Amino acid sequence: MRSSHSLDRLDTAFDDDRLVPDAGLILPATLAHHLGVGALVDEHLDLGAKVGRANVGDKFLTLVMSALAGGDHIDHVDALRAGGTARVLGFAVKAASTVGTFLRCLTWGHVRQLDRVSRELQARAWAAGAGPGDGPFTIDLDSTICETYGLKKQGALRPGYTGARGYHPLLAVAAGTGDILMARLREGRAHSGRSAGHFLRETVSRVRYAGATGQLTMRADSGFYTWEVVSMCRRLKVRYSVTVRMHKGLRALIEAIPEDAWTPIPYWIDGGADVAETVYRPFADQKGAVPVRLIVRRVRPTPGSQLAFFTTYDFHAFITDREGDTLTLEADHRRHAEVENAIRDLKYGVGLNHLPSGRFAANGAWLAAQVMAHNLARWTARIGLGEGIVTTKTLRRQLFGLPGRLTRSARRLTLHLPARWPWAERFLSGLERMRAIPIAA
Repeated sequence: MRSSHSLDRLDTAFDDDRLVPDAGLILPATLAHHLGVGALVDEHLDLGAKVGRANVGDKFLTLVMSALAGGDHIDHVDALRAGGTARVLGFAVKAASTVGTFLRCLTWGHVRQLDRVSRELQARAWAAGAGPGDGPFTIDLDSTICETYGLKKQGALRPGYTGARGYHPLLAVAAGTGDILMARLREGRAHSGRSAGHFLRETVSRVRYAGATGQLTMRADSGFYTWEVVSMCRRLKVRYSVTVRMHKGLRALIEAIPEDAWTPIPYWIDGGADVAETVYRPFADQKGAVPVRLIVRRVRPTPGSQLAFFTTYDFHAFITDREGDTLTLEADHRRHAEVENAIRDLKYGVGLNHLPSGRFAANGAWLAAQVMAHNLARWTARIGLGEGIVTTKTLRRQLFGLPGRLTRSARRLTLHLPARWPWAERFLSGLERMRAIPIAA
């Protein structure tokens, strides 16, 4: 016999304007309000007489909050208009058609104006407690392929070096926090190091402007092993640690290192990895080239693998002008790989895995919105929750996707949230901390 509580007897109706499906977005929305995100966009993004010129701050914030709610298409912004969600966001949520028109009317100059917005926003967030202060600070430089499937997207008409069709943005990531310091969209055919020197210069300027006063270090893989990048680091007095591209001459230099100069390091195979150091003069044909430290890790191939039949060791080397112990610097350089966690969160935590428009500038603005959403999530965890790295998916599951209901009594709105929510204390303490941040003028 069926129970009276059977799911088949449960009636459903979409009829409550007071329900808030993503009530937890009040956390990043509060932070955005106190940092003055909407006002910054209104101030710096000038569309002139274009159709989408009105209320640009609200339109951009609609994209940002949609990304934090899990939206990765333009149409997904309409979910923010359901129930009473707009009441907890603090701005006028725009329809998908309005946001689409806004994106399509942007030019590359407008994308650069959004860069100015993110520069100012980073300075405000760091002043509110998210910055490194006067301590040493490491910038991880990297790029990623964002695949597309449309055949008429500007900048993605032909496959790139991986064989995939898409875009190839440059990214600068703060080591240890995963903040995106700067991002720039490029066509899919761009090689990793294209414009990296200019990009690094702008990133360093932004970091200094935001309040980082300590020694800066830049880490990068072999895609950024160029004279442009290394010379820019020297010019800006930024220490560097860059993986080198292997060639016959370099391999011969490494193989000439005496056996007693190699120091074993922990590895899953006993005696499977060692580290040594020598001196190398990279880019010797360039004026101003100088000898630097070449730190090498050699690794025995996995037993039984094809590589084991052809070589005794696989070498991984990088150049650096940093001071310090060889083993310490080698271990620190390997931590550059953590940049992939930030890229993964940018793609799958927010909406960078999908670039929706056929217009290059519109996709550049989409990238700017995803970066801002990502950073707001990181700052929410660090400033509001007092925690380190928390992925956007975790924040969404525990806090941002929290359902609620709005009621009004004595001319005051109350947001009612589920009883016995496992992370209620974190939510309330985080909201209190962010409300204590002075509102930006």
